[in-house]
Amino acid sequence: MKSHLQPFLHYLSGDKGLSPNTLESYGRDVSQFLEFAEERGAVQPEEIRRSHVMLYLGSLRGAGRATATLNRNAVSLRAFFHYLLKERLIEQDPTLDMETMKPDKKTPMVLTISEIEQLLAAPDVNTPQGMRDKAMLELLYATGIKVSELISLNVNDVHTDMKFARCTGTSGKERVVPIGTIAAESVAAYISHMRDKLLRDQQEEPAMFLNSLGGRLTRQGFWKIIKKYAREANIEQDITPHTLRHSFAAHLLEGGADLRSVQQMLGHADISTTQIYNGIARKNMKEVYESHHPRAR
Repeated sequence: MKSHLQPFLHYLSGDKGLSPNTLESYGRDVSQFLEFAEERGAVQPEEIRRSHVMLYLGSLRGAGRATATLNRNAVSLRAFFHYLLKERLIEQDPTLDMETMKPDKKTPMVLTISEIEQLLAAPDVNTPQGMRDKAMLELLYATGIKVSELISLNVNDVHTDMKFARCTGTSGKERVVPIGTIAAESVAAYISHMRDKLLRDQQEEPAMFLNSLGGRLTRQGFWKIIKKYAREANIEQDITPHTLRHSFAAHLLEGGADLRSVQQMLGHADISTTQIYNGIARKNMKEVYESHHPRAR
């Protein structure tokens, strides 16, 4: 059945214009499901029944996968069977009218300001890689942008003199975000003193942040970088690049920023997505009150 996978991904890329990261997720989800179905005797697309799909999603839930992961798998399978139906490879869609599960409302993990300072101080700025990493971490925390937006930045997207950056979200929508003084200085120092040392012979490379071969740094590369500095900073939490985005939002609200401005900086289409950070800020305010008010206890 996997012979249908590549034509399906070509269809998504050509007709739907999905990004490489999304295509990778669709391909992985569908491939794993097909293996699951084949192990249960369904070796042709028309042999797959709704029970195979429900059993597979149930196995993911039993393995402790989050509701968001289950829904992403369901979306991938719906798209795959819709494609097979369109190509007349099946006569019935086993995912037809399959309901979407309500997502879990988990509280985002944020670092304390002290932990942020430890993390941002970890890179050795005397090396090209260390100066690059310092600039990336500072920029991520200063702007709240996603890691995909960070590694997509070109040199001419960041204006350290005017203290703003122009980034493009996964939907292709562009937005301008402000940069703090410390982040602007870190990026300017990286560009002035260290970026050329990473360029090697890739003189035409427009990317802001470069890997050791002089090309654009990848998301996977940055994941390794942030994990490394988290260990060096003795941060016990299992942080990801998104942890800095969560921390950015929570610390802004805690400091008195209005919700609408934070929504715009994060690029959220719906303000309800941003409101989850309000709860964190209120919790932290309560902790501050109980720690410092003489009659709080």
